[in-house]
Amino acid sequence: MKNFILAFLAAIVLFSCMQKESVTSTKNYVPETPELSSDIMTPEVLWSFGRLGGAQVSPDGKTVLYTVTYYSIEENKSYRDIYTIPVSGGEAKNITNSGAKEFNAVWRPDGKKIGYLSSVSGSVQLWEMNTDGSGSKQVSNIEGEVSGFQYSPDQSKVYYLKSVKLDDNVQDLFADLPKANARIENDLMYRHWDTWHDYTYNHIFVADYSNGKVAEGKDILEGEKFDSPMKPFGGTEQIVWSPDGKTLAYTCKKKVGKEYAVSTNSEIYLYNTETGKTINFTSGMMGYDQNPVFSPDGKQLAWESMERDGYEADKNRLFVADLETGEKKDYTEKFDQNVQGLNWSVNGKSIYFISDIHATDEIYRLDLANSSFARLTNGVHNYQSAVPTGDKLLAQKVSMSQPAELYLVDPVTGKENPLTTVNKAILDQLTMGKVEERWMETTDGKQMYSWVIYPPHFDPNKKYPTLLYNQGGPQGTVSQFWSYRWNFQMMAANDYIIVAPNRRGLPGFGQEWNEQISRDYGGQNIKDLLSAIDEMAKEPFVDETKLGAVGASYGGFSVMYLAGNHEKRFKAFIAHDGIFNFEHMYTSTEEMWFVDFDYGGAYWDKTNAAAQRSYEFSPHKYVQNWDTPILIVQGEKDYRVPSEQGMAAFNAAVLQGVPAQMLYFPEENHWVLQPQNGILWQRVFFNWLDKYLK
Repeated sequence: MKNFILAFLAAIVLFSCMQKESVTSTKNYVPETPELSSDIMTPEVLWSFGRLGGAQVSPDGKTVLYTVTYYSIEENKSYRDIYTIPVSGGEAKNITNSGAKEFNAVWRPDGKKIGYLSSVSGSVQLWEMNTDGSGSKQVSNIEGEVSGFQYSPDQSKVYYLKSVKLDDNVQDLFADLPKANARIENDLMYRHWDTWHDYTYNHIFVADYSNGKVAEGKDILEGEKFDSPMKPFGGTEQIVWSPDGKTLAYTCKKKVGKEYAVSTNSEIYLYNTETGKTINFTSGMMGYDQNPVFSPDGKQLAWESMERDGYEADKNRLFVADLETGEKKDYTEKFDQNVQGLNWSVNGKSIYFISDIHATDEIYRLDLANSSFARLTNGVHNYQSAVPTGDKLLAQKVSMSQPAELYLVDPVTGKENPLTTVNKAILDQLTMGKVEERWMETTDGKQMYSWVIYPPHFDPNKKYPTLLYNQGGPQGTVSQFWSYRWNFQMMAANDYIIVAPNRRGLPGFGQEWNEQISRDYGGQNIKDLLSAIDEMAKEPFVDETKLGAVGASYGGFSVMYLAGNHEKRFKAFIAHDGIFNFEHMYTSTEEMWFVDFDYGGAYWDKTNAAAQRSYEFSPHKYVQNWDTPILIVQGEKDYRVPSEQGMAAFNAAVLQGVPAQMLYFPEENHWVLQPQNGILWQRVFFNWLDKYLK
């Protein structure tokens, strides 16, 4: 009864919100551009950049919609607003300017409204506004919270995403114990990334839409204890309407518990909105299949696909299927690179996508008629998306020296023109360090691509302390990424030279190079890292007596392994959320397919020679050799590399009398996301390095 009354009152409030336009706040939530006292970056400057995202073109091709997020260090929170800018160029316009943190902004198919999600009414609901930001109105009244949505192309329906409770908690099982605080688990996947399972599942609802109102939706996964989009990072890119609005293609891994924890086998499902029937379109394809996109005429479906179940770093292939015949074709069989971010050309004859090549992410085009690939861009940058608009591509781009901005790219010449300048006023006040490309020889005679980042105002006559950057993943490319934590320009601004090698196990250099690292964690890739720092140490401007090694996740493992196997090269280490004990990691991480594939199996399988060799690389087996100062950084809500890994490493160092410090974040996960925590991270990071390297 109590729940009914609360729901009734909430409905009255929501109904009243739907009857009137929202009141636009007069407060300016976009911070003024800071006037810097120096041209050298600081942590506070790093956190003052606006973070661009969610770009898309209006149906008439004339206007770009996007969001920008700013962080308030003082309030320790973020504000996100929606912007528009003409495709032809011109002034960007903030069309929301509120504290509501709007998200999932999309054009309505007729181009007359912009839909978005907001919690201003008390729960997250679907709102619409005019294209200039005026006349915002709530158009849904859905019980609970909406986490995403998209209009059907004919504007007759929407799908929306919502959590559905399908499992019993302790209070459901023992109603007479309302204050009991416990969980009862019978299977795996009780926690994932940074949250414990809350007995709910992400489900897709299809609802009629007309006259600015969303009707009650139908749960197309009703009763199914599966997530679509998939947790923890899946979004609306995993769900797409067909051009005629009769089919919804969605990504889902329909497995639970142990079966889910050891498998990457997600599928593409096709739901018919007229019959209500669902088919598994990728049945028999055993790895990740996700992110479907229909051709403009609706006759073909493209998607990203991995071949092997349990291998999350398998080659990401480009598959296209004929929906009439069911024939599926791997167009990347002879293309030795990964693909991501697929977008059809307007005429349906080509597909644009992003691919990593030699430590940059570039725009490519697949021409379907002759199965040929064309590389469209070539530079020191990372393109993150490319969407056709008129005779150009709307593309988002970053580099080690610039956060994300939007560009218009000529699909024939690859020539780019900037469209947005979100951070120009800050960047104009900063001097960035030189970023240099180098090929280095490895111990087995191969060539390894590395980045070298120099301090601003670099003086070749000076000697600089130098940092070896150890990449995570382990199969995460050291490309031209811009990070708000592992930011190379931030490191260089503190008067360090950084060498960032694309060691064995990183994509962009062919699948053989990428796969070598599996079951060889302490092998060739560690030799590659040492080759990079040894070559840099020969430079006259590098102080070979002041070398440090830093890294997170697999990079944190690398640092901990090097701490016991570095032959006195380094004078300081920093390991963030690193793997210290392989045996404990195998049975305490959540996505167990990862360690099972990369280690080669379980530690208790004594007959498995490959697995037993892997466990010999565990850093805890070399901890008796530790003799160099080490900073351990650990987030408590990191369930990928559980917090006990960092604590065990720190404790082992202290017990042996090794100078050590632990920076522990009780509310952070595998990353550091809160502004003040992020600034603290930078300060402690450089205080530690300065203490031992300067």
